[in-house]
Amino acid sequence: MTHILVTGGAGYIGSHACKALKAAGYTPVTYDNLVTGWQDAVKFGPFERGDLTDRARLDDVFAKYQPAAVMHFAALSQVGEAMTEPGRYWRNNVAGSLTLIEAAVAAGCLDFVFSSTCATYGEHDNVVLDETTPQDPLNAYGASKRAVEDILRDFGAAHGLRHVIFRYFNVAGADPDAEVGEHHRPETHLIPVMLEAIDGTRPALTLFGTDYDTPDGTCIRDYVHVCDLVDAHVLGLKWLENGRESRVFNLGTGKGFSNLEVIDSAGSVTNRPVPYIEGARRGGDATKLVSGSSRAEAELGWAPHRSTMPQMITDAWRWHKNGHYDK
Repeated sequence: MTHILVTGGAGYIGSHACKALKAAGYTPVTYDNLVTGWQDAVKFGPFERGDLTDRARLDDVFAKYQPAAVMHFAALSQVGEAMTEPGRYWRNNVAGSLTLIEAAVAAGCLDFVFSSTCATYGEHDNVVLDETTPQDPLNAYGASKRAVEDILRDFGAAHGLRHVIFRYFNVAGADPDAEVGEHHRPETHLIPVMLEAIDGTRPALTLFGTDYDTPDGTCIRDYVHVCDLVDAHVLGLKWLENGRESRVFNLGTGKGFSNLEVIDSAGSVTNRPVPYIEGARRGGDATKLVSGSSRAEAELGWAPHRSTMPQMITDAWRWHKNGHYDK
């Protein structure tokens, strides 16, 4: 079977990608340092523990499995932390990715699927963001991802590395079978934090900012189901297998939900109240981020079938109640 090297395969999105790859007939090889990932999430192929900055380790893994492609998820991704510790983000996300890319090229592995983010766009209020929107990130997380996109283009020109870059919006939900799910240390994403507040494992959800220029004062985000998201990554891999050119795709639904709308939906799905308090805005948070994903739909044939808010919360709630990682 064809091996695909999945960096960050023990994390939230990477573990779902490994399941999707296995279902599509590939063997995912997870490469993860377990700083933010979970070994219990590695269920669909071999596991190799290692750091992105360890070139010798990467060379060994490439030689052992001779992967046909890399699917690169490994990154630090917390906006608040990126504002206070930008050096960590540049060192891990950029220097680590550069080492990985150099190792891939040296091994002759020239197909590369990259997990980027809408945070590369920055603040563009009341505009549906598409792949041509200017990139002006507000924080080191978005800036580091944009830098890796530039590195990929340079290595494409110099070495023939072909890439698909996915810039996606807020990822939510979980595997419907609850084999893998979302679990961060600490948890900062709205929906899992909200579910913890609902079941009493945390006192209350904090809404960071209720004075945004939006109808209800809370910021607006475009949410995409993690299973829809990783389906796009498999399509992106096949795009490269078919000899297509390097390409950038947004992944979202084109519909934004405010934080309060998400809270209302969670109350309806779980039939429980959502305790929350109002807090100050976080630096680096945009008012509204909504995706235009027509390119992915037209060129990849991608469609976000599970990305309704009730479905995303239903699947996340099922994982929250029934799934867990011990280590």
